Formats: sequence, C-alpha cells, structure tokens
Amino acid sequence: MDIENKTVLVLGGYGLVGNAIVRKIYPEKPKKIIVTSLFKHEAEEECKRLYEEFPEAKKGYFEPWWGNIFVRNEFKDEDRFAILSDKQKRRVLMADIMEELTDEVLHSSSIYQLLSKYKPEIIIDSINSATGIAYQDIYTTYHHIKKVIDSNPSVEQLAEETEKLLCTVYIPQLIRHIQILYNSMQEMGTKIYVKIGTSGTGGMGLNIPYTHSEEKPSRVLLSKSSVAGAHTLLLFLMGRTPGGTITKEIKPTAAIAWKRITYGEIKKKGKPIEIIEVDPTEAIPLKDRLVLKHDNKFKSTGEILKSVFIDTGENGTFSRGEFETITAQGQMEYVTPEEIAVDAIYEIRGGNTGHDIINALDNATLAPTYRAGFMQHAAVDKLDELEKEYGSDSVAFELLGPPRLSKLLHEINLLRKIGGGMKSIIENTPEKLSEKCHQYILENRKLRNEIVSIGIPILLPDGKSLLRGNDIKIPPFRGENELLLNDENIDKWAFDGWVDLREKNMSVWIERLKAIIKEAESINPDDTSSMHVRTKKYWNNFEKIDIGKVVGWIFIKEEKGERMKA
Repeated sequence: MDIENKTVLVLGGYGLVGNAIVRKIYPEKPKKIIVTSLFKHEAEEECKRLYEEFPEAKKGYFEPWWGNIFVRNEFKDEDRFAILSDKQKRRVLMADIMEELTDEVLHSSSIYQLLSKYKPEIIIDSINSATGIAYQDIYTTYHHIKKVIDSNPSVEQLAEETEKLLCTVYIPQLIRHIQILYNSMQEMGTKIYVKIGTSGTGGMGLNIPYTHSEEKPSRVLLSKSSVAGAHTLLLFLMGRTPGGTITKEIKPTAAIAWKRITYGEIKKKGKPIEIIEVDPTEAIPLKDRLVLKHDNKFKSTGEILKSVFIDTGENGTFSRGEFETITAQGQMEYVTPEEIAVDAIYEIRGGNTGHDIINALDNATLAPTYRAGFMQHAAVDKLDELEKEYGSDSVAFELLGPPRLSKLLHEINLLRKIGGGMKSIIENTPEKLSEKCHQYILENRKLRNEIVSIGIPILLPDGKSLLRGNDIKIPPFRGENELLLNDENIDKWAFDGWVDLREKNMSVWIERLKAIIKEAESINPDDTSSMHVRTKKYWNNFEKIDIGKVVGWIFIKEEKGERMKA
C-alpha cells in the first residue's frame, strides 16, 4: 500500500529497530508518525531527536505516546510489581486476562485507547513482546509460591500468591493481547500490521551458550522462544481472517545491532552500576552454607562503572569483548536494524522480501488437497448408506464442538423430519413449525434422549421450560453452580447451545432457508462455469436437506467464519 499521507504508529519507536523504522519511513511522507515507548521520557526524547534530524517536519508530526500496551489504560504507567502488590488492582488485572473479552475490557485497554486516539492505517510493532511476557518469569513466581506453601500460610497469603501466579501465566496474556489488538484494529480501520518478532535465541538452537542460569538453555530463555512461537501462530490466524487487517511478521534470527558506540556510564535496569570496595581481607570462608544475599553491604567507592561500549538498544549494552564474542562467525552473528526497517517498509508497500514469516507459513503448511476433496463425497455417501442400513440419523455428538454446531444440526434435523424439503418448511408459519417440532420431540423418546445426553438442552416453545440431561454444555461451568435466569441469559444460552423450539427461532430458520433458496435460484441456469458452488443441484433442488451443508452455510454467511485461504 502507499505510505504517503497515512498515519503510522510505531510501537517501540524508541528502541533500536523502532528508531530505524521511523527514520527509514519518514522519506515515504506519511501524514503523521506516532512514536511509542514504555516510559514518557523515552518517547519524548526520541521525538525531540527526530525533530533535530528532520527539522523540516512540522510541529506535531512526530507525536510521543508512552505506557504498557499489555494492560488497561489506567495501569499503563504503573510498575507491574506495584500492580501485583495492590489487591484491588491485581484482581482487575487478573480479570482482564482471564475473563471473557467484554466491551468493557476491550475499551479499557491501553491498545484500544491508543488506536482510538490516532486511528493509524499502518502499525509497525517493534516491541519485543515475547521478552516482555516471558521475562515476567513464572519460574521465579513458582519458587516464591512454593516457599509460601511450605511455610504453612494463611488462606489470605495463599490467595494472594495464587492471584499473582495467574497474572504471570504467559499464554492467557498473549491471547488477550491478540484479541484486543485484532478487535481494536478492526474497529479503527487499520489496513496493515507488521510485527518485528523474535526467535528467542537469536537464531541459535538448544545449544545456545548464552543463558540465564545454570541450565543451558534456561527455562526462561525457552519460555521466550515458546511465547514467540505462539505469538507467530496467533498472527498466522489473524492473517487468515477474511476482512481483517493485513498481517505480516519479520522475525530476525540474529543479534540486532547497533544504536551507538561510545564511552560512558554502564547502566543496569536504567541505573548506573556502582563500584564497591572489596578488600582481600574480606574474603568469605566457604563452609556449611553459601548466603546469596549478604546482610552486610560492601562499601561504595563513590564511583560508577564507565567504559567503552556498544549500545544495542533494548537488547543490551555490550562491551567490546561481549560484542565480539556474540557476533563472531559461528555464534549469534548479527543483522542491522536498518535492514529490518527496509524489509518492513518494502512489505508494507506490497513488495515480497521473502522474510515475512506469515507468508512463509502460508506456503509451507499443508493445505486442503484435491484427493481429500474428491474423497469427501465417498465418505458422505458411505455415512448416508449406513444411516439407512441401521435406521440411525447421524446428527451430532458434541465431541467436535462448539455446542452451537450441535444445536444447529439438531434444529435443522428436526425441521427436515417434520417438514421435508426447504420449500415445504418455509410454507409453514413459525407458530406451526414450533408446534410440530415440539410434538415430534415429545413423541420421539430416542431422539429426545440423545440430544440431552450429549449436553444440549431443549428449550420448549413456552421459553420457560427446559429439557436437559445430567450435564449441559451451555452455559459452561466456571466455578458457580447457580446462574441468574432472565430473558437476556436465556436468549444468549439458547443461541449458543440449546435446541430452541420457540416461535422466534422458527422465524429465524424460515428466513435462513429463504435466503439459501434465493441465493441458489439467483444463479443463471445457463451459467455452467466454475464460478458457483452452492447451486440448486448442490441443495438437491431443495427437496432433500443435507444438514451439514446447511450449517456450513450458516457458519460462512451468518457467523462470518469462511475459510480465507485454500
């Protein structure tokens, strides 16, 4: 797509890659560039530097935004540990991650608020999301909660540590992030999203010598790779969503360097490393036990560590020795941020760099085959043959899921039982269909019991009576054994997974079947091209109903669940 006059949002714009992207995309003449970072001073500092580099840019062209994109907007500027230490805020965070995605959760998120404010057509995400999530380090959380459990804790202590653990679990955080990102982009009209991802190990394997503990490689490092992989597969799904934002990911498999080379203070977690005074006479005897954190602090020299270093942005500050080691041939080696930026911009403009992971997955995955499509007919014919032989309707078992699939299959099966073909069904009034379906259920003990036995209740025409088995799939059990019954909940549950015999649902089915008939009859009978699939012949001239075809049509047309790529 053309970048000129488009609003561009660069997530992680202060970082090494984000910085290069902003500088490389500026000549493409976007309307505005939003530069984000975790901290206010970083975003503002980067915009100030950009104005110095590009003095012709008008005021407001580079706009800073800061905060944590993985939490709700009101928490975006707060330290994560502070949130976890506050009972009320922790429980809000936990609910935001673990509960269903509601409008309140979506609209409260920092991502939604950010996109709502600027409505960017182009988003380039250079945040190291895998590191941000995986380095919350669930293993440290585990060791802490284990220690608490071993100390015979109170219920309150155990509840607090469990809540912290739930807020640290990686995958639910990643899933919620993608859900919010996708819905926000859809609502705001974002055209393209490019993720600068990571392999987690700089392209190296399980033999990577750079680690975080005695393990090689460490569980934390492997967690980073795991989150990065899960992230890619979720983006793969996002890219396969019809009508969705164009989704791409460039995944460097090398160290990324560099931002600057200079002499100065060496900082750790944003603070200068203090030089302490350790006298040889203060050597600690090694006996019995080694104390990891000593109570007696060593005296400071009043100096801070200064040296020559290479700044690789969010990837770290390296000494000459460290940089020379990590980039040596046969080690991690490296790629420059400018090369990544050029690839990202080229992909946005519609080019093919060969480095888009989503496209690579599309091309490498095993898609539906001709052989399988040909043999599908044989499988269906055999199933039909056995149904007739055993006098058994193979409708739904609720093993595939979702419950809505089983509910729809059983409803259209009931309609074909009492009405025959599509045209004869739609000749009935909703009241008559409701009455006939109810009578059929009452008279057919076998079918009735089969439906409720797989966890699908039957809502009777009065809307106030429910036939059910020992278990029901909808609503799902989520810790509460009793739920409020009201019209809104009944409608929701009936839609999701109850066979609904009410008149208003019969009205829906009548309109649905009319739409199928109209669609098929609108096809010119002289059009024998490969353009159309669901012709009158496909629908057996509306005389015989194949229930799976009908529900497949519903999932495509009503649920917008059509497969995008073959």
